[in-house]
Amino acid sequence: MKVIGINGSPRKEWNTATMLRYALNGAASKSAETKLVHLYDIDYKGCRSCFACKEKNGKSFGHCAINDGLTSVLDEIPEVDALILGSPIYFGEVTGEMRSFLERLLFPYLLYEEGGGTLFPRKIRTAWIYTMNVPENGVKKMGLDRVFQFNESLLEMLIGPCESLMSFDTLQFKDYSKYAAGRFDATAKLKRHRDIFPDDCQKAFDLGIRIVT
Repeated sequence: MKVIGINGSPRKEWNTATMLRYALNGAASKSAETKLVHLYDIDYKGCRSCFACKEKNGKSFGHCAINDGLTSVLDEIPEVDALILGSPIYFGEVTGEMRSFLERLLFPYLLYEEGGGTLFPRKIRTAWIYTMNVPENGVKKMGLDRVFQFNESLLEMLIGPCESLMSFDTLQFKDYSKYAAGRFDATAKLKRHRDIFPDDCQKAFDLGIRIVT
């Protein structure tokens, strides 16, 4: 059993990456082989709209034709048994790197024929992990519920069954006094990070177990 985690955050040791590691550790506790990929370490861009992945009898049909730092990751994903994507929410969406990754990963598998469908070779388990400064009661107000639902439906349609895990009202800075961020209650943020974030990490660990069992 192989599980790959994709970190769409620029920070390798903060909220998103931490929860991804917990999820992968959960999978590893059930003897899965795991790997964590940091998108910000890779030199790549999003879809170029070349449509080589849609060309009949083309050598890149069903595969992204771009050859860059992301190619080996895209080639590896069809060989794993589970895929976990993680991203912080920036301006009401996943990060730009995660969005570009999704274009490159998912669009080649999307059939343009009548009735649609997928060219992904088999169904594998998938999951989303999101971290955000937004409190839970602000999700609908910002339209994030639609973002989460759409991203989940994309994975379910093109790759396999998906579940989503959210960590709300996360800690952005270790020391809020260094930043012009007076709208936030630093004491409350630190307390939540201390009291609630460990529970979110445990939920990520449990997700990792579920995704391989």
